[in-house]
Amino acid sequence: MKETDLRQLLNDMTLEEKIGQLVQLPGYFQQEGAVTGPAGDMGLTQNDLRFAGSYLGIIGAEKIKKLQTAFMEQHPHHIPLLFMADIINGYRTVFPIPLAQGCTFDPGLVEEGASIAAREAAAAVIHVTFSPMADLVRDARWGRVMESTGEDPYLNGQMAAAMVRGYQGDSVQQKGNIAACLKHFAGYGAPEGGRDYNNVELSPRTLREDYLPAYQAAVDAGCEAVMTSFNTLDRIPSAANEWLLKEVLRKEMGFSGMVISDWNALEELMAHGIAADQKEAAFLALRAGVDMDMTSPIYTRNLRQLVEEGKVPEQWVDESAWRVLTLKNKLGLFEKPFKDANEKDENALLLSTAHRQAALECAEKSFVLLKNEDRMLPLLGDEAAFIGPYVDSRYLNGAWSIFADDQDTVTIKTALSHYSKTRNIPTAPGCPINDPDQPIMGFQKHFSPDPCDPEAALRDAMILAKQAKKVVLCLGEHRECTGEAASRGDITLPKCQLRLLDEVSKVTQNIIVVLFGGRPLDIRPLKEKAKAILAAWLPGTEGGNAVVRTLLGECNPSGKLSMCLPYCVGQLPIHYNHLITGRPFHGDHHDGRFGSKYQDIPNDPLYPFGYGLSYTTFSYSPVRLSAKSMTKQGNVTASVTVTNTGACFGTETVQLYLRDLAASVARPVRMLKGFRKVALAPGESKEVSFTVSEAMLRFFGLSMRYASEPGDFDIFIGPDSHTENKARFSLE
Repeated sequence: MKETDLRQLLNDMTLEEKIGQLVQLPGYFQQEGAVTGPAGDMGLTQNDLRFAGSYLGIIGAEKIKKLQTAFMEQHPHHIPLLFMADIINGYRTVFPIPLAQGCTFDPGLVEEGASIAAREAAAAVIHVTFSPMADLVRDARWGRVMESTGEDPYLNGQMAAAMVRGYQGDSVQQKGNIAACLKHFAGYGAPEGGRDYNNVELSPRTLREDYLPAYQAAVDAGCEAVMTSFNTLDRIPSAANEWLLKEVLRKEMGFSGMVISDWNALEELMAHGIAADQKEAAFLALRAGVDMDMTSPIYTRNLRQLVEEGKVPEQWVDESAWRVLTLKNKLGLFEKPFKDANEKDENALLLSTAHRQAALECAEKSFVLLKNEDRMLPLLGDEAAFIGPYVDSRYLNGAWSIFADDQDTVTIKTALSHYSKTRNIPTAPGCPINDPDQPIMGFQKHFSPDPCDPEAALRDAMILAKQAKKVVLCLGEHRECTGEAASRGDITLPKCQLRLLDEVSKVTQNIIVVLFGGRPLDIRPLKEKAKAILAAWLPGTEGGNAVVRTLLGECNPSGKLSMCLPYCVGQLPIHYNHLITGRPFHGDHHDGRFGSKYQDIPNDPLYPFGYGLSYTTFSYSPVRLSAKSMTKQGNVTASVTVTNTGACFGTETVQLYLRDLAASVARPVRMLKGFRKVALAPGESKEVSFTVSEAMLRFFGLSMRYASEPGDFDIFIGPDSHTENKARFSLE
């Protein structure tokens, strides 16, 4: 539809119709057209349902085509519905959780995964996905770290932009593309105490320097929608924060698309204590710039009266309705209200061989080899017993894989029967996934108690462990222990799993741990007792195949940690790019009392950001610079030679970090500014170069002006954030 025609449509609509465009209803409100159940409880009328702008969580081409047809026939202007859903790391073909995708350090791979998710979801008539989540995360207690790509602003920005490109392609109107909704704006990844929905306290400089860049990258990539966050920022809930949504998001960041609240967030303005009633909540949210109210009655029940009383200008309603209509028009829904709905495409695309292969590759490249003493990996032949609750578990998808069927997931036990040479590798659960006295509180699904008898399972496992040359322990937290509303104060493994580890370690030292889960865990017991540790996260549909292929050496691990693994929960929040402090601690606890340190634990994490081993080894030459100084108009090229010093082919992620040695405000010890992946055969060397420009040196200085300052800088190039391979240059 031409813009002039769309504008005419808006002008022809009644106030009631325009308010309806600002409302998203949950799919379960569709009960044969009757206003019953939850819809009736919310006080919604038949008109509220017939004028709604969007529905959430309804899927299936056949179902949605019928619903869209019926809805448009009864709508006075025949305006189509928007169908939205959470397609986080795949629709039916599930990819690794976003935190694991961050470990690939491969935006191209992540973009491909988002594109596949879009094609599958589009065939089932999803128009908008609530992804990417660009929230910066530094506290593993927060359950939603699984939905972020990690602790670094630069890496998060690269991945968020890649996901937007993957979902949207060149145009959201093209077949197989859907609109991306960036979330959660803003600062949601820093809740106090790591507790979901909690307050966020960030200084203006920290907000802009660390938390906003990834959102900006997604906006620059063209995301069509933005979701507000649940948290308060500067003590103002994001859904009512006019400065955040209008000044920062729209004016400063240049976003022109639709803003939607998170689930029921407008009604929660009363719980926050900033709105006395629903009418005030509606006023505050619309004034702030929230265009669509997700699943609450706030706009539906209050905006008309507010306009009629003169408390809300109708222009506010028009502006928000225009943005909703514009998104529908961009998707081509006025001409093709079903868009890509196609039952045949659903059957052909969902879980296709090509999609499974892409999910397999992404999973393999997301695995992080944390430890590999005595060359325990790869396994040679069928020399190991596989023990642990994850050996035959299908719970390998993230908590947000709400449209996946666990029966489609390949388990490790199934994969062993395919890839092992003798096809008789011994397996045993050893224990349940969770302690019997800690039931699983599922977010999307109900989980029955694990039928495993802990004592009997342990006895059977010990028989296998005593007979095996090596034991592969498949351990980890349950997937429902991560995700939304899954914050934890204890990030260790369940007691039953630690007991299994202890008992196995009494009969063999040749222990390999494959670690599953959606967050960084405290794994000190694993590091102490296991000779090899492979972090597999929640790897998705092809998880079992990916794990077995990696353990058998069919592929070589190349993942790098996108979020550090803490020494213990007492360090949290923790991140590599911290400030140095006036009394820095250099690692020697005997070097005086008055340094910035703990008395009982180290400052450093157990494994740092960017860390990850390979089945081969790599060496780095000293950093070479093209010049010792640069002007603001120039640049410096920094290079290293990377050599594969091992015996097998491997891929290394070469990382560039910068440090400003003296500035008007304190600066981080280092910040990631680039990375390159280099594939090398045994004995092969390659030069890897980075161009350092003045723009990479900018920050928010004393006056909050974003600019660089003359002075000295260190360039670090190495395998992780702890590298000391560096050279120095100056900015004139």
